[in-house]
Amino acid sequence: ISVTANVAPRLMHEMVAAALANDLVTARDIHLRLLGLHRNLFLEANPIPVKWAVAQMGLIEPGIRLPLTPLSPDHFDRVRKAMADAGIEV
Repeated sequence: ISVTANVAPRLMHEMVAAALANDLVTARDIHLRLLGLHRNLFLEANPIPVKWAVAQMGLIEPGIRLPLTPLSPDHFDRVRKAMADAGIEV
């Protein structure tokens, strides 16, 4: 299961489909587009950044249950920028 697929399912699907079709140039291009997102979704324990990201996208209500804690505000800009760099609207 891909953590990033929760935030960018279409792009992850396109990347895997391209790789399976042996279109490695396209697969690599999508991978590089998503690389910052992959990295920044692990700034804190999974699924904290993912839940924050999908809440920013309006897909779920903000909030998280114990024992998890909310994403640190220090990480908001990094995750938001990684989403924007991947072409994900926030």
